[in-house]
Amino acid sequence: MNKNKSGLVLGTTLGLIHLAWSILVATGAAQPLINFIYRVHFLNNPFTIQPFDVQSAATLIVVTFAVGYVVGCVFASLWNKFHGQSM
Repeated sequence: MNKNKSGLVLGTTLGLIHLAWSILVATGAAQPLINFIYRVHFLNNPFTIQPFDVQSAATLIVVTFAVGYVVGCVFASLWNKFHGQSM
């Protein structure tokens, strides 16, 4: 399993999920969505979505991409180690 490709796939996936969340916050759709999710699970929502901030959104996306990349690389390394493959 290619470590770089695995890292890029997981990093990109996590980055895109958090980009989507940032878009929901920017458009004002995040609070109603989180309220709905809590309500259908029979819970009270203790959270309030903060106003959108470009710097916070960029930090969120970059950090989650980086964490996903590292986790993907580690997973591929472990997979290769225990399955006798190396790339």
